[in-house]
Amino acid sequence: MSVSLEVKERAVRPRSLRNQLRHTGQVPAVVYGFEIESTPISVDQKELTKILRDNGANAVITMTIGGKKINTLMFKAQLDTFTSQMKHVEFLAVNMKETTEVEAEIVLVGESAGVKVGGELNQNLYNVLVSATPDKLPERVEVDITKLAIGDAITVADLPKNKDYDIITDGEEQIAAVVEAKAAEEESTGEAAEPTVIGEKPE
Repeated sequence: MSVSLEVKERAVRPRSLRNQLRHTGQVPAVVYGFEIESTPISVDQKELTKILRDNGANAVITMTIGGKKINTLMFKAQLDTFTSQMKHVEFLAVNMKETTEVEAEIVLVGESAGVKVGGELNQNLYNVLVSATPDKLPERVEVDITKLAIGDAITVADLPKNKDYDIITDGEEQIAAVVEAKAAEEESTGEAAEPTVIGEKPE
């Protein structure tokens, strides 16, 4: 599934044109990759924001450039430090028949058995690298934690296989664990060990 985005080719000189575009609600952008040379474009910020909100950051975005339809993924977005508005966006043109790799957000689902009896849940990994054709890329990977008891952990290798995509992240990476609340508190408030001085004999 893909969504359409209206774009306009733009000039790159003078640089002041970028600010002029931003003042009119447009975002300077560039598209490059499969069967297209690097092409400067501009997009409507509100329209792009809505697409990302409704379809996720890994949605296939179809745009028409020079009369040709181009399938793209949003590769990178530069945000304003103070307003979080988009200052510049890079789109990667993709071949819909070839696999590509992107990051997908990890979403923990359910309440673990360990938390129900007083344990504390620690999430250690928030994104995984996935590989799929562009139309099958997931926005998120859901991880069921309901069976996690105190002392249990779940790693990338524990995730069930999915027919639409492969997970590339190292299987030994720990996603989440449930620990005793007391142990978690001691870990966060414990005093740091004194450093060992090279050449000093231990007492």
